[in-house]
Amino acid sequence: MSAKAIGRKVAWLVFLSLLGWNLVVGARIASKSDAEKESPDVAFDKMRQLSIVLVQIRENYVDVEKTGYKDLLYGALRGMLTSLDPHSQFMDPDMFKDMKEETAGEFGGLGIVIGMRDGILTVIAPMEDTPAFRAGILHGDKIIEINGDSTENLPLHEAVRKMRGEPGTRVKLKILRPKPQGVKELDLVRAVIKVESVKGAKILDDHIGYIRLTQFSEPTAETMMKALARLKEQGMTALILDLRNNPGGLLNSSVDVTHAFLPDNDIVVSTKSRREVLNKYRSRGRGPYADLPMVILVNGGSASASEIVAGALQDYKRAILLGEKTFGKGSVQSVLPFEDGSAIRLTTAKYYTPNDRCIHEIGIPPDIFVPVSPELWQKIQLKRAKAELGEPDEEEPPPDMDLSNVVDVQLERAVDVLKGIRQFKPQTAGK
Repeated sequence: MSAKAIGRKVAWLVFLSLLGWNLVVGARIASKSDAEKESPDVAFDKMRQLSIVLVQIRENYVDVEKTGYKDLLYGALRGMLTSLDPHSQFMDPDMFKDMKEETAGEFGGLGIVIGMRDGILTVIAPMEDTPAFRAGILHGDKIIEINGDSTENLPLHEAVRKMRGEPGTRVKLKILRPKPQGVKELDLVRAVIKVESVKGAKILDDHIGYIRLTQFSEPTAETMMKALARLKEQGMTALILDLRNNPGGLLNSSVDVTHAFLPDNDIVVSTKSRREVLNKYRSRGRGPYADLPMVILVNGGSASASEIVAGALQDYKRAILLGEKTFGKGSVQSVLPFEDGSAIRLTTAKYYTPNDRCIHEIGIPPDIFVPVSPELWQKIQLKRAKAELGEPDEEEPPPDMDLSNVVDVQLERAVDVLKGIRQFKPQTAGK
């Protein structure tokens, strides 16, 4: 064996030794927790096993081009993170770049927010005004194939990557719709996804304001406040905040939204790690709309940051939740970047409402349950899009889909509830 080859092997073994030592130190720290039952010796033995496997792959795997140090390390990290839960993941430099572009508010893809339900790739919600939305994809649809490849055992981040791409390119999806059960094959064209998070601000009957939040991004709270100010100038005396099919977004953005509706220093949400370390996020300043009667519309597509807002305002009896049970995505992912441009997204805590209710995999039930079938919800969204944007320019609704008599029963019920509240308050005040 050449001196150069020996040097590389020594360097590799030194790297593994250092990695093993770091994990042993970490295990010693973790072992202080009552939940940690594995000793540091066990951690060292497992690292030794990993070292042996890596050396065997390097020396014996048939396709030598697949055994580069970076490939092996990235592969090990992908498997390690994916085995934890559907939301933890390793991101190579390209994936990490994509993630940062998405949170900035613009990226290329189909406009679908997806998650895992019972191990199946499931649509949380389609984003409005996107190819997925115009194709009629609904919350709860199961994606069973992407470009002819089965999604069985496909990690969540890989599914996201397969659906993203250059604007103008095509992607084929096979969708299983649970109710009514059926399989749909869709041929979609990727587009630049521009996320407008505050939409539809208007005055409804009897001076009731309406605002829809489609997601929680950096400018959401500020944009919402401007919309509320305009509605107030038009005589708004009550508000419907529509969070249906809002899949979430930034934690800080959701907390900022609640500032408008809560008194100063109220707990909005708490995060608990496995060691029960609490981070409490509080409202700031007295909300200018803290006394405004409110109804929040929610459904199964309301997730994550939407559930933070809905849960906080429900716990303080600040708003009535109306619609259907929310999705139940209440875990916190921390992003830890590395020097080579890669990063890991790791689930480090769970969300709890002010009344200490856990959101994750449970969801938030509404105060008033008003169900809507998938077929009616699709028609409601199409009718709303036509009213706000005009006729869709490329993909028209199916010819047999009559929208003329479609009624948003959840919205109508919310209006009735607010009218009743305002009639009741003056009577109570006069007694």
